[in-house]
Amino acid sequence: MNSKNLTLIVILAAVLILGGCGCGSYNSLVQQDEAVKNSWNKVQSDYQRRADLIPNLVNTVKGEANFEQTTLTNVINARASATQVKVDPNNLTPEKIQQFQAAQGQLSQSLGRLLAVAEAYPNLRANDAFRGLQAQLEGTENRIKTARNDFNDAVQTYNTKVRTFPTNIFAGMMGFKQRQGFAAEAGSEKAPEVKF
Repeated sequence: MNSKNLTLIVILAAVLILGGCGCGSYNSLVQQDEAVKNSWNKVQSDYQRRADLIPNLVNTVKGEANFEQTTLTNVINARASATQVKVDPNNLTPEKIQQFQAAQGQLSQSLGRLLAVAEAYPNLRANDAFRGLQAQLEGTENRIKTARNDFNDAVQTYNTKVRTFPTNIFAGMMGFKQRQGFAAEAGSEKAPEVKF
């Protein structure tokens, strides 16, 4: 065997090895990327469930004749704002996730105020429909927390893959970039002040 043939065989073997690694890395990145998108869709689904419960809660609260109208209006407006913010899983930029999180945070605050103010209305607290909706909202908030954590786990797995050698080389060539997960909202480290 002459040196030309040996060089050609070595080059061909290197190309096949790199091509195989590249295909495996690409397929793995696609799977991880799809897992992130699926997790995001689950987050949005749980937030939508919460938004769907709010009209029933507001209508139940409206039945209490002297309930504070401003509180109800704030919840209705926050819900409208939150449901308008949609983030395409194919375009999960940090800015869009923060915008989504901010709108959902405003809705969470409005709901919190509504439920806190509702404590001052004994007839409302005794209403079975209101108590049932409160329980459903609590369950939905737990689902949202779980979905957000699952999304962050999927993002971490994906980001680890994107940054790990030699996949990072293929990821850069194929346009796979790191993703951002949910972070704590600014000011969330302070406990809310409760006044009676």
